[in-house]
Amino acid sequence: MSRATRIFLSILALCIGFGLLASWRVGTEMIWRRKEATIAAAVAPASDLTISTPDGMTLGATYWPGKNPNSPGVLLLHGLGESRQAFAANADWLAKQGYAVLTIDFRGHGQSSDAPHSFGLEESMDAQTAFDWLKKSQRGAPVGVIGISLGGAAALLGKNGPVPADALVLQAVFPDIRRAIRNRIAAHLPAPLAYALEPLLSYQSPMRFGVWPDRITPVEALKSYKGPVLIVGGANDSFTPPSESREMFAAATEHKEFLLLRGLNHFQAAAAKSDQYRGEILKFFASTLGAP
Repeated sequence: MSRATRIFLSILALCIGFGLLASWRVGTEMIWRRKEATIAAAVAPASDLTISTPDGMTLGATYWPGKNPNSPGVLLLHGLGESRQAFAANADWLAKQGYAVLTIDFRGHGQSSDAPHSFGLEESMDAQTAFDWLKKSQRGAPVGVIGISLGGAAALLGKNGPVPADALVLQAVFPDIRRAIRNRIAAHLPAPLAYALEPLLSYQSPMRFGVWPDRITPVEALKSYKGPVLIVGGANDSFTPPSESREMFAAATEHKEFLLLRGLNHFQAAAAKSDQYRGEILKFFASTLGAP
């Protein structure tokens, strides 16, 4: 081997090593980043509380009682980096329609225990625990779930399958983690770079979470959910584009509906509270959960 070849291979090895180290640091930032959250204290009849998960996490939560002790309930699950405060307006609105409402902070968010983000994998335990709490609180009445992005993934990716909701709204929910990461890179860098860099992040999952990336695939998990589903997407969403929302819709097996919010990007679709959006949510829950 010539001296020039050895020098070239050494430089190549250094570049690869630097790239792997840099991608690991980016991955660490992704899963441990915690945005400061200011959560307003509940106003009666709502009340703040904490809920404990089977693995020892403490979740901050807010509960609005329904019209009756056994009114149908709605569990609201926020997106990555957000908190239950993001749902405050819609939660209050649903409560005024007569539904019992529960919002939570996922682990690693808001007022809940510190933990790395796992893109719905470990958060699925939070979703199941909160669902069980609300179901018991409402004396077994029907309970629906609205999951935003991460929240929708958490509702689907449980070890025993999706949360057994009586109705499920999946809003701006990614079909699989690899495309979710690639789309977010592509929002800032040229598409070829997004395709090249995504595996360096996606394939950290075995070391970080003990599973391969294909375990974090909400679109596959959705196929095993047998209840009614409303898929909501933003027409201008580059993180979860309309084609991926339609793919989620196609994966639903039972009663299903589709709502595309015109002119909204990912963050706007996640925070939707327009009359159109609320009207579709109310109609969907009235037909699937029944009147409060």
